[in-house]
Amino acid sequence: MARVTSESGGEPTKGKGRSRRNGEGSIRQRKDGRWEARVWVYATNGSEVRRSVYGSSWQEAHEAMIKLQSDKMAGVRVPTGGDTVGHYLDYWLTHVAEPRVRPATLANYRRLAGAYVLPYLGSKKLGQLRPADVRTFLNRLKGVCQCCALGKDRKRVQRGASARCCAAVPAVCCANVLSDGSVRYAHRIVRAMLQDAIVDELIATNPARHLRISHRYRPKFTPWSAEEARRFLKAARGDRWYALYSVALALGLRRGEALGLRWIDVDFVENVITVRRSLQRVNGQLVNGPVKTDSSERKVALAQPLARVLELHRADQVRQSKTAKQWADHGMVFATKIGTPVEPRNLKRHFDQLCAKAGVPQIRFHDLRHSCATILYDQGVPIENIQDVLGHSSPTITKTIYVEATRKIQ
Repeated sequence: MARVTSESGGEPTKGKGRSRRNGEGSIRQRKDGRWEARVWVYATNGSEVRRSVYGSSWQEAHEAMIKLQSDKMAGVRVPTGGDTVGHYLDYWLTHVAEPRVRPATLANYRRLAGAYVLPYLGSKKLGQLRPADVRTFLNRLKGVCQCCALGKDRKRVQRGASARCCAAVPAVCCANVLSDGSVRYAHRIVRAMLQDAIVDELIATNPARHLRISHRYRPKFTPWSAEEARRFLKAARGDRWYALYSVALALGLRRGEALGLRWIDVDFVENVITVRRSLQRVNGQLVNGPVKTDSSERKVALAQPLARVLELHRADQVRQSKTAKQWADHGMVFATKIGTPVEPRNLKRHFDQLCAKAGVPQIRFHDLRHSCATILYDQGVPIENIQDVLGHSSPTITKTIYVEATRKIQ
């Protein structure tokens, strides 16, 4: 076996070399023909460990060794420990994500992490995760039927349900691939988790940070015009949710924000609504929790016609509470026939029926928010004022996401 020195720029020489200084590193040829360079580096836990890099020639090993030494001088630390992605993900959800995100967001994190991140990445070593691993994971979510890949149908059959996809005989793939939004969400979870692993000094770099993914960043939507909005409200007049749709269209409230409104949030003297709560279903329970972001908590002025609509709605609610066999007063602006919070999914069905009755394009309830922004913009309201109404932190967000200018304005 050849014994060599690791002098910078030198060639390997047989025989006795000069004494190496501490930390300089060494290069040797292995029995399999490869060259191995060994260098002392600093680990993420503060200790000093020896790391090996390899090359097919002495020059390749030497260049890899120089890079390690350069990273060491720059303060880069190498990961230690044998934690898997799954082990750290469980820790991250409980101790890092839970204190800083809304309960509904955390529930989505846990759902996507358990259904997709853990099956694909959970067993991989955290310190050995590479960008190619994350890219393969995201591509499989988008291009492969998850029912077949993860055996969802087999698990469904084990619970007593009928086979619908890969477990059916003959097998008929249901093509259950994830939407662009779900793939983007999974990417966001993995990227955030790995970024915190850097803060915890478990890894040196984030392999998910600079990936360029081909999925669309945001879904396309078509807001209503002012005429379509008027047609819808005309069809909804007399309906018990007329006031709700009026608030959503006029103020651009999210569904959870509208359903989370309480009468103490409505000031009929100053004609102002304070948006500070959001009704969400979390782990099977309806929870009236905080709004999406800090900037989402806001005060929005009530136009006089809208204030009048809410006053009439309150009077109807008072009459209903007196005639109902039972009434659980939660102080909600929009409540069920017995005073309890409204199930968001029930509202969706009602909204779809009204769209058909009015003869307007079928959109999501959330697109009323988009429609509000576009109608205000068409009427000449400055972006900065629309930003305040919608509760965005930046007017750029408002213009990029929510405002689709009409051909006339363009």
